[in-house]
This record gives sequence, structure tokens and C-alpha cells, in this order.
Amino acid sequence: MRMNKLFRSIVLVLFLLFMLVPLIATFLFSISTRWDRTILPEGFTLEWWKKVISRGAFGLTLKNSFYISFATSIALTILVTPTAYWVHIRAPKSKVIFEIMSAFSFGIPGVILALALIRFYSGIPVPLINTTNILLLACMELCFPFMYRPVANALDSIDIHTLTEASQSLGGNWISTFIHVILPNIFPGIASGFLLVFSTVFAEFTLTNLLVGARFKTFPIYLVEFTRFDGRQASALAIISFVVAWVVSLLLLLISGKRTITSDNLTIGH
Repeated sequence: MRMNKLFRSIVLVLFLLFMLVPLIATFLFSISTRWDRTILPEGFTLEWWKKVISRGAFGLTLKNSFYISFATSIALTILVTPTAYWVHIRAPKSKVIFEIMSAFSFGIPGVILALALIRFYSGIPVPLINTTNILLLACMELCFPFMYRPVANALDSIDIHTLTEASQSLGGNWISTFIHVILPNIFPGIASGFLLVFSTVFAEFTLTNLLVGARFKTFPIYLVEFTRFDGRQASALAIISFVVAWVVSLLLLLISGKRTITSDNLTIGH
């Protein structure tokens, strides 16, 4: 028993070191005056942070990344959640098609996906090429499995047929059943998918660079530009990107936890 506890503790410590050491090293490099001749930084300064934050492009690229990340997350939530519910209720045999669609994003490289989208949308009359709309559609295609899988797993974890029949027997239609009965029960899955999509799009570089480039500069493009001439400023931007993702994750987990507690209280009350 003690050996098992000791083994778990060692594995946990090694995992924490594996995750935290690169992050700590990146942060120390971002505040170091010089770190290439000794094992530890020769001095510390906040000059690199001031330089990257004071640039006008910093706020613009951060705003652009927030916009495209939230827009993709919201669009996929609205599109995927009711569709996944309808598939589970009305067309369970078609789930295989959605599983295959989910695999496309993992099997197709970003470069090929970007070129395919440019080729496809250039042949339709709607002006999408070189606009943020094509980037939004590309990010939705890329992140579809990250939203579909958590929602589908959440639907599989509850008895949606019984819940739907119970709601309809009480006079609820399809829309009210979905909003008032199904959504509260699968909200943790929706929050997980939203977080995965947001994190993926916020850090996406390939699609953004190929589809819109400097016309809609995002935070990853801004970061890559700094890697070409100053790694310390790029490290500062990397830490900022991590903090943003961490804060958004914490907020979503907090909201998801409150919704779960509220749903449980309502269930107990009834």
C-alpha cells in the first residue's frame, strides 16, 4: 500500500516537473538580461515585456485572436449542439458519418486544408477569399471534432430518450425540451468543447497565415514575428498566450461548475 502511494507521488511529481519546468524556463528567459553563457540568467529586467506590450500591434492582434476564437466557439456551439442532439434522437445510424467527419480534421494537414478551402471558395460567387469569413469557416472545419466529441459524449452519458419523452409528455415541444431539459444536463460537455475550440483557434498559426496573413494579424502571427529577431520578447508573448488560455479555462470551469450545482439543486428540489 505504501509502495503504491509512493509510486503515485513520484509519478505526480515527475509529471508536474515535466509540465512546469519549460513554462518556468520560458518565463525566466523573458525577464532575463542575458542567458546564454551561464546555467542561470545573468540578470533580470522587465524591458522585454514593456516593449512587446507597448507596441500598437499587441492590442490589435490580441483583439483579433479573441474575436476569431470566440466567434468560432460560439458558431460551433450553436451549430453542433442541436445537431448532435437531433442525430442521437432521430438518426442514430448517421452518427457514423459524423465520426468520419470528425476524423478529417486530424488526418488533413493545415496547409492542405487551407489550399483546399481557397480552391473551393474561389469558385463560388460569395466574396470570401482574403476575408475573416474564410478564416472563420476554416477554423470551424478544423475544430469541429473538438466540439462534437465532448457534446456527443455528454449526450451518451444521459438517457436522452427518457428525458425527451418525459418532457414531451408534459407538453414540451422539441425546442423547449432541448433548451430547458437537455442543455442543462450536457452543459459540462458544451463547456469542454467550447474551451477546446477556443484554445485551438487562439493558438492557430498555419490557417491564419495562409488564408488572411497580414490582412488580419492574430496573436500567433505576432509572436512568430518576434521569434525571428528576439527570443526574449517572443517568450514574453508565449507566457501571455498561456495566461490568456489559463484564465479563459478557469472562467469556463467556474461557470460550468456553477451551472452543474444549480442543475443538481433544481433536481433535488423537484
